[in-house]
Amino acid sequence: MNTDNQWVDSAQHFQKILAENFQKAVAAFVPGGAPSAPGMTGMMMQAMPATEAMAAVHLDPAKLLELQQDYLKEATELWNASLNPGSAPSLSGDRRFASEAWASNPMSQFAAAAYLLNAKAMTHLADAVEADDKTRARVRFAVEQWLAATAPTNFLALNPEAQKKALDTKGQSLAQGLQNLVHDMGQGHVSMTDERVFEVGRNVATTEGAVVFENEFFQLIEYKPLTPKVYERPFLLVPPCINKFYILDLQPENSLIRYLVEQGHRTFVLSWRNPDQSMQDKTWDDYIEHAAIKAISVTREISGAKDINALGFCVGGTILGTALAVLAARGEKPVHSATFLTAMLDFADTGVLDIFIDEQAVRFREMQMGQGGLLKGHDLASTFSFLRPNELVWNYVVGNYLKGETPPPFDLLYWNSDSTNLPGPFYAWYLRHMYLENNLIKPGKLTVCGQKIDLGRIDMPVYIYGSREDHIVPIEGAYASTQLLPGKKRFVMGASGHIAGVINPPAKKKRSYWTNDKLPASHAQWFKGAQEHPGSWWTDWSAWLKPQAGKLLPAPKGYGSRAHKPIEPAPGRYVKARA
Repeated sequence: MNTDNQWVDSAQHFQKILAENFQKAVAAFVPGGAPSAPGMTGMMMQAMPATEAMAAVHLDPAKLLELQQDYLKEATELWNASLNPGSAPSLSGDRRFASEAWASNPMSQFAAAAYLLNAKAMTHLADAVEADDKTRARVRFAVEQWLAATAPTNFLALNPEAQKKALDTKGQSLAQGLQNLVHDMGQGHVSMTDERVFEVGRNVATTEGAVVFENEFFQLIEYKPLTPKVYERPFLLVPPCINKFYILDLQPENSLIRYLVEQGHRTFVLSWRNPDQSMQDKTWDDYIEHAAIKAISVTREISGAKDINALGFCVGGTILGTALAVLAARGEKPVHSATFLTAMLDFADTGVLDIFIDEQAVRFREMQMGQGGLLKGHDLASTFSFLRPNELVWNYVVGNYLKGETPPPFDLLYWNSDSTNLPGPFYAWYLRHMYLENNLIKPGKLTVCGQKIDLGRIDMPVYIYGSREDHIVPIEGAYASTQLLPGKKRFVMGASGHIAGVINPPAKKKRSYWTNDKLPASHAQWFKGAQEHPGSWWTDWSAWLKPQAGKLLPAPKGYGSRAHKPIEPAPGRYVKARA
């Protein structure tokens, strides 16, 4: 009985600590010098506004009492299970605790189970907060960051798997982990893959081609045809400027660029320059006029085609859509059809990124860099990584530093670590007019390159793709473009996320995609009538693109034209510049 009383006292003590930790997690976003959540980068803390609403987080007393009672009940069950050798506490299938080392050590097993119980309770507390949706989302995000950072796996003294490896290797794993830490501090980011294995132009971005134009914003790459004839309308890809283009050309077997070339399309790609201080004053208008519109113009000049087909991926889709609206306002139509891959034109639903955006946060960015400056690539990359902290941050902290492991080679993660800078004025304008005020969908609201723009004037065939589990461009945000553009449209949804859903070559025979010829007002309505197909959406897109491409002509024997002679082999030097 005395033991039971001691356990109740202990459980109540743990409950008090739990409440304090919840307050600390929420306090990460409250003004007044409160502590930050562990693992939060300076970029995230600046972007995450600390509003008065965050400081006034309330819980319904009845709901709080219910959560407390549930917690005490489950804590008591956990304690009883830990006292019974034949009734080990469950670790709920959490991959962080999957190793036998956790199950074979009663103390470690109890620590992991207690952490999972506390994590569950703190998550329920976050969900029970009485506030508007945005504040609740911020609280939930804060709690998730705190829980990810404070997991027992992240500490050598609490991680039996790392301890066992240290004993088995006679300390060598700890020495190697220290070397890994020093190395990563030097390069400015946590290693997600063995970056020594890869080199742009040698074993990634290897599709044969040549740079045929360049200015201070981009290089234009033309690829060597792989078919005796090519379609008369060339194809231009506009990748996101917040990443490098070779996500579309990682390896020959998963290269979207190579796939286009194999289908008979004369293919060009815009390779963004990685901005340095010389570009710190460049604006959204500059990127539209001197990059997207210029690339369209040069592609037409080289090919001699009246018009072209174009694709915009992620932010590249927003840039392409803006450029098409500017051209339409000028009475020009140099693009016959457009493809938008996981791109947003309507920013009403921005998913988890919405927690970073409000008037205070945007005004801070405008004051900080709206008139000049650079948003460092590693800051932006860290922010995106912390959207999935367990998978993209702490997993590598544990492996690299506590276990002394070198992560295996993975081309996608190499690309993910190859970050790019952004000009401050470009970034601040984008935040306000897209994410905060959603002005792109308002006819005549924005003046870009001297033109009042209206997406309703982009009248052309359009293919719109969204990924079902995309946490950067939510599927609802991708689908919203179907309600904005007046031309004939096709919407397709693929499985998986922002990158894995897009880079899904047919030969892999992986995942699936959904189609529905009808385009009702919402994605939920569209999905009710959608049909699932096994495999890659690339084949559906290829079938759609073929009628847009025109007749077949003999493939060109060289790159560029008299006015635009080859400058250097693909992938060019711009893509090789590191942030």
